[in-house]
Amino acid sequence: MPKRLLSVALVLLCAVGCVHAADPVAVPAPADPAVVQTGTGAVRGVEDPGHSFFGGIPYAAPPVGPLRFRPPEPALRWDGVRDASRPGPRCLQAPGPDPEFGTGSGEDCLSLNVWTPATPDEPKAVLVWFHGGSFINGDGGMFGARRLVERGDIVVVTLNYRLGALGFLAHPALGPPGDVGNYGLADQQAALRWVRENIAAFGGDPDRVTVAGESAGAMSVCDHLAAPGSRGLFHGAIIMSGPCQAQAALPHARRVSLDYAAAAGCGDVAAAAGCLRGARVDRLREPVFYARLGVEQLTGPVTATTALPVDPLTAAADGTTARVPVLIGTTRDEFTLFTGLRYLRTGQRIGAAGYPHALAEVFGPDAAAVAQRYPADRYREPELAYSAALTDAEFACVADRLAADLNRHQPVYAYEFADQDAPAPEPLTTLPFPVGASHSLDVRYVFDVGGAPDLTAAQRDLSRQMVDYWAAFVRTGAPATDWPRRGSGRVMTLRPDGNTVVDDYDRAHQCAFWDALG
Repeated sequence: MPKRLLSVALVLLCAVGCVHAADPVAVPAPADPAVVQTGTGAVRGVEDPGHSFFGGIPYAAPPVGPLRFRPPEPALRWDGVRDASRPGPRCLQAPGPDPEFGTGSGEDCLSLNVWTPATPDEPKAVLVWFHGGSFINGDGGMFGARRLVERGDIVVVTLNYRLGALGFLAHPALGPPGDVGNYGLADQQAALRWVRENIAAFGGDPDRVTVAGESAGAMSVCDHLAAPGSRGLFHGAIIMSGPCQAQAALPHARRVSLDYAAAAGCGDVAAAAGCLRGARVDRLREPVFYARLGVEQLTGPVTATTALPVDPLTAAADGTTARVPVLIGTTRDEFTLFTGLRYLRTGQRIGAAGYPHALAEVFGPDAAAVAQRYPADRYREPELAYSAALTDAEFACVADRLAADLNRHQPVYAYEFADQDAPAPEPLTTLPFPVGASHSLDVRYVFDVGGAPDLTAAQRDLSRQMVDYWAAFVRTGAPATDWPRRGSGRVMTLRPDGNTVVDDYDRAHQCAFWDALG
């Protein structure tokens, strides 16, 4: 927030011929620079030398009781000044994959955090960040934005949204036909409306808002590009490693949701709405799974609905997505993360003998053709052959096709994060194979997140370059003057030893093969 400076002059009033000075004129006390007035009340954040932080600001009413499994309602007003010195509670988490085993999470969670630079000049462009976590874990408070706001001179908003069953259960009893599920997506839209109405008070420009996310957060960005209710709420989009093909269609989501409700003790369809809204929240803590990414299960947005009539890949191919500048990219070794998590869960290696079976789990009758393209003996370990195939099939070539379709109607800039030595958190360092430039390891080059060894000097240089690219895109709609549009397959490769534009991304990831496979 721009600092408010108050210069006070004490004026002594004296008539002609007076013999004494009048009393000083009363002046107001200087405004508290850490206090900002929002549409629902005042908040007091924390000021640091280069930025200010405002955390845990409600952007919607608590979605509890009768508001459970409903679109978000406007935030409640409060009196006085609300403490905004820390992020709010996380949305309900599935205990299994959550490092904190679901503790400190619950339903009253719809809040956001605002990071602002200290420079008190013109309104700043705004980045709104949707966190990842397969739509079952994560929160906005995990992502520190100090470098983005101080170096990039932008405002950053991070937020929580409903996850798992509470965010996406598509039971037919919960609403009119075609208008169930997608509560987490509606939360994100409510946060974007809050930004439009309130961000100017924090020094942000509501007419220059870029939505961004990684993994499930990037899939959310793809969904907003296609969602009618998101039109006009943002002016640019950043898609980092988005599985944008993994939405579920309503008929499938409805069947899964009926089974989920029955397992939660709400099998009577006629009484299911009241049962689900009145159930103890712990009965709804486990996710509802609709889609797969390889063998990994996902929850998430539901298509063929009012909120999301078509999936984003179809919308991009049809030319019906929001026409805003897009920055889209993947990591060189996306799927090693998921292969590593599989090993940590099971303790089992794929091995040369198990490689055909592992491919068959994912690709079915096409497994033999995939094995010919990705023979195990070409890679250091069978796990790396498996990961290369899934990286290309689920991430690289999906992003390449999406970028090509979007580029027909709007500026698109593509990248690949290719730091093969990117620091990984401790569980991944114990694997019997390297993860390289794996899924999510690029995020800490842009945001301040912990859990991995420090960057080297060359990696810190790359991090500064990426912060500059991302912030420039938010401010101007282009990451750099020497970064060409995606046309003709041109992709910026991001590496500590130097960033270069390449034109063989699609060939390196065998996208013609995957496009033909369908």
